[in-house]
Amino acid sequence: MSAITNIADVIDHRPIVSRQIVIVLLCLVFNMVDGFDITAMSVTAHQIGEEMQIGADRLGLVFSFSLAGMMLGAMFLAGLSDIVGRRTMVLVALVVVGVTVLLTAAVDSLPALILLRFGSGLGAGAMLASLATLAAEYSPEKYRSLAVTAVTAGYPTGAMLTGLAASAVVPEFGWRGMFVAGGAATLLLAVVAFFMIPESLQFLCKKQPPDALGRVNRILAGIGRESLGELPEGEAEADGGADDQTIIRKMLSLLTPDYRRTTLILWSAFFLIISTLYVLMSWIPKLIINLGFDADVGNAAFTLYNFGGVLGIFALGWLASRWMLSSMIGIFSALAAVLMVLFAGAAAGEAGQTALLTLIFVIGLALQGGFTGLYAVAAKVYPVQIRSTGVGWAIGLGRFGAVIGPGIAGYLIAGGFSITANFLMFALPLLAGGVLAYLLRIR
Repeated sequence: MSAITNIADVIDHRPIVSRQIVIVLLCLVFNMVDGFDITAMSVTAHQIGEEMQIGADRLGLVFSFSLAGMMLGAMFLAGLSDIVGRRTMVLVALVVVGVTVLLTAAVDSLPALILLRFGSGLGAGAMLASLATLAAEYSPEKYRSLAVTAVTAGYPTGAMLTGLAASAVVPEFGWRGMFVAGGAATLLLAVVAFFMIPESLQFLCKKQPPDALGRVNRILAGIGRESLGELPEGEAEADGGADDQTIIRKMLSLLTPDYRRTTLILWSAFFLIISTLYVLMSWIPKLIINLGFDADVGNAAFTLYNFGGVLGIFALGWLASRWMLSSMIGIFSALAAVLMVLFAGAAAGEAGQTALLTLIFVIGLALQGGFTGLYAVAAKVYPVQIRSTGVGWAIGLGRFGAVIGPGIAGYLIAGGFSITANFLMFALPLLAGGVLAYLLRIR
């Protein structure tokens, strides 16, 4: 048995092993639930509207409540994992999402649909912060940015797979079959999480629940580390604060003098960048169709945008293991803003389909790659006792930007603004967010 003063040293100063890689990959798979939760409604909205006689304006309420649930879940529920544990929060969130998605398959009224989609959003919003935190705490410092950004690749991956699944499921089983399949798959993932996902070592050492030493040693054995004779002492004070705060005090601690500047810059960067990201996520097919292309081309543009995002997320994670993380985010975001201006010029110049789709792909790579780096920043800048709270509030306020941005774009499109004007206008907050991220100076 060995004695250590900081449990994080067990992860940071030893080679990464296959068990740690499996934990990160599982977190990525669980995050695909978030991508499904948004996209499942998008790919079935037309059929739901026809069957239940719901107009586009009231279907918009369903989307808004789902995003609002994600925002509130990230801001007010994710922080509970700093109290009950990362593993517990992931399990509860997966069950909540799985049950509400399954029940969505049986709805026959708009209020029930709104309520269930809001519930799914709460679960998905609470889960992402816990997944990012868990991946960060099981990854050595050298690979931490790569691990957290890899986990966030689950969102665009889930979005892509949901679109592909819809093409096979909806024609055969209808829109309800889509939610049955999604809910069942999510509950199956909850079972996988129960058997495969351990609690955070740092959380166990700080919170010290019953049998904490035994649980820590069983986890250490699973990752090939020596067992401990006793839990490290003084860790609660080592990171700058006691671990007995209420969830409200944990939220307020994000704005104490030690973290205020970083928190405000991080929140602003999240809000600005995600507002542009979701404008494109929501309106790319419509904007492409407005240029005179077929709906199939619009769908292809949406797929390429998300595929580019997956590649961009891994590219940024790899680069951030070699250069400063916040600098990479700033560069990726600035590049995406420049590419949006180029796209506006190409659209105004009546460029061909291949050129426009190529630009959309590269914009997705740079924009989504840069944005997801902010999750890694949030996981790095806060101590373990408020880490999930910090990540959750950053994500939650970002989701607010996800609600505001597409709404503004919708009014602009309805008002007759061209695709050129939309791309030029939303390149500005993207550039500003990239500058703010660059100022964080986080490795």
